[in-house]
Amino acid sequence: MRRGVRRSLLVLSLFAALTPTAPVQAAPVRSTTEPLPLERLFDNTAVSDDARPGEADFDGAGASLSAADLTAAGWTPGRTLTVMRARLAWPRREPGEPGEPGEPGEPDNVRAAGQSVHVTGRGDALAFLVAGTDGGDVTGTGSVSYVNGTTSSYRLTAPDWRTGPLATKAVALPHVNTPGGQLTAQARLYVVTVPLVAGGQVASVRLPDSPGLHVFAVSVRGDTRGWTESWAAATAGYPVVGPWSDRTLRLVVHTSVGGPRVRLRFDNTFAAAPVRIGSATVAVRAAGAAAREAPVKVAFGGAAGVEVAAGAQVFSDPLDFEVPADGDLLVSFQLPGTVTAAPVHRLARQRSYVSEAGDHTADASGTAYTTVLTHWPLLTGVDVGGGPGSVVLLGDSITDGEKSTADADRRWPDVLADRLLAQDEVPHYGVLNQGISANRVVTDRYPGDGVATDTGGVSALHRFDRDVLAQTSARTAVVFQGINDVRWGTTADEVIGGLRELADRGHARGLRMLAATILPCEGEARCTAAVDAERAEVNAWIRDADGTFDGVLDFDGVARDPDHPARLLPAYDSGDHLHPGDAGLAALAESVDLSLL
Repeated sequence: MRRGVRRSLLVLSLFAALTPTAPVQAAPVRSTTEPLPLERLFDNTAVSDDARPGEADFDGAGASLSAADLTAAGWTPGRTLTVMRARLAWPRREPGEPGEPGEPGEPDNVRAAGQSVHVTGRGDALAFLVAGTDGGDVTGTGSVSYVNGTTSSYRLTAPDWRTGPLATKAVALPHVNTPGGQLTAQARLYVVTVPLVAGGQVASVRLPDSPGLHVFAVSVRGDTRGWTESWAAATAGYPVVGPWSDRTLRLVVHTSVGGPRVRLRFDNTFAAAPVRIGSATVAVRAAGAAAREAPVKVAFGGAAGVEVAAGAQVFSDPLDFEVPADGDLLVSFQLPGTVTAAPVHRLARQRSYVSEAGDHTADASGTAYTTVLTHWPLLTGVDVGGGPGSVVLLGDSITDGEKSTADADRRWPDVLADRLLAQDEVPHYGVLNQGISANRVVTDRYPGDGVATDTGGVSALHRFDRDVLAQTSARTAVVFQGINDVRWGTTADEVIGGLRELADRGHARGLRMLAATILPCEGEARCTAAVDAERAEVNAWIRDADGTFDGVLDFDGVARDPDHPARLLPAYDSGDHLHPGDAGLAALAESVDLSLL
């Protein structure tokens, strides 16, 4: 029997049986033989054509993902997407007869039931593209086998495809297909990573025995040896922008460390649709939007431009380019289409620029850049060749640089980077500012999906994997958050629980974890005596939490008025009683024991 006829008969028989009252699914394959590629173990169909929803049954009740929605998001069959630095291939459907295109309705995922999967590579994590279908989180334990004969176990949790948190999803789709018609209801897919044994060469992976946990793709996330991240910005929200149509953005970013090579990272975080970058360049800044020399083109897989799928990221190809330490770069990229909303880091404290119409990425002059931009859209990282790795500073507006002098690089992370460069007792680590103004430890400000005016970001707990664990060559993280939580009613116990979880998650990935005490803020409208009591309780725990963190930065002790400990020292107060000014931010950075990093 021809393959196309055989498949058609199978689809017809499944369609006849698939009703909301009589769900049918293929039995899970329990692997007792040699590991197989994941696609050879596919036993469930999650994606359907909108006109033929009965050809798939993702959840056992006949519901499925829309193929049209996935295509609109840029998640096309066989495309390799990068999410949180992990490269994962969205399943490619089997082709039909010659000349017949592949169609939805073919198996595209595995219901985890202990199958042994052929996966190879060496890296810092194992990455899964997953979703659960049991109505809540689905958790199971699997194992990794290494070439040297050893094994390690992992615990994998897949949020539900209909009810899981939007704040941590890789992509959300606007519809759910059912035999009774299409529902306007969001479907979610997640990328989840688990740690690997450092330096181990993976030979195979055994999936958990949790059939409600669906696996679409799995890969080893490669390590980032040979690179150090010099600059980063955390995506804080997805607001209305521009609109920009055939415009070039020229972003000014300040490096921490330098190196002989460069690569750029662009993230389409929180987006529902792809964004196209037509071309991009990098240059050392002279002044304003003008380059010191002609900007140098960067490529993406050898091409001048690239499409960034919804929720995904792209890295440019490595480029021989001398990146100065403690210097300004101009990263220019053209947006050939119309962009009305974009992922941004709002509080740049640095002027960047938007051009008049056209591709002006190659311009050394700043003449075409007629509009000032005060946030960083899309660009989230700059890596340099070599170096010892990076220190990630996870924080709120105080780390982000609120009230520091604009265009002067006087945030406390900038001063810390200068201190590292000026000494030779410890390595010259890259310093990554992952502060977000208004951010909290345990509560989302931005909900994690859709166009919104709030750019306070998702919580530290929800962004930790993306903004810390997935950063290039991260070795140490400093957590300096909590004041926004207690100012808005979160209890000290809740903040402490969140900080403890961050420490545990960082340690599980081999990071050195430091905590900074929370600054006082008496005089600011929300900083009541009750809030200060909660703050003091958190600080007492940070100082005394033996073993939870690898070290403590007592920023409270540095910045408080010794005669009135509930408020900032007047010389350090920017005037709003909440944020230190330049002098206070410098004092925080100067107080850091560099050996702790």
